[in-house]
Amino acid sequence: MRPGDAFPPRQQRGYGFVAILLLLAVVSLGLSSVSSAWSTEARRDKEQQLIRIGQLYVQALERYRRVSPGTDKRLPMELDELLLDQRFVGTVRHLRRLYPDPVSMGQPWGVIRGDDGRIQGVYSLSQEEPLIKGTVARPGLRLAAAARYSDWKFVVDSDK
Repeated sequence: MRPGDAFPPRQQRGYGFVAILLLLAVVSLGLSSVSSAWSTEARRDKEQQLIRIGQLYVQALERYRRVSPGTDKRLPMELDELLLDQRFVGTVRHLRRLYPDPVSMGQPWGVIRGDDGRIQGVYSLSQEEPLIKGTVARPGLRLAAAARYSDWKFVVDSDK
């Protein structure tokens, strides 16, 4: 021991360093499993938003056709017509706003047109695989099992 040293020198073995490395490995594994679960939950939420917003578009298109003046019940030529229906003297809105596609990060919706060029429905442009593997059935909406979100077509019932 040298003069002035309060403690005698010890042999350093590096156990603290190894313990910190093991702790970091365990924390990393925990965070990776949590982030995977969070990512899946975020996708599930966007998928539910897609179904809900697609159903809103179907309802708005049906309402547009149902309240058409006269006996000729037509669908709109453009989605903007759902925001402000110019066929009436007063303000008639079928949608509050044009909702973006939640799955494809705000891209516009694909539009399904009939033989007369009028909009019959919308669909997502996303090529991702849905988490829901089977048929989706909601009041006024039925979607067949799909390999991609773009396979889900939110279409007005043509029998009405």
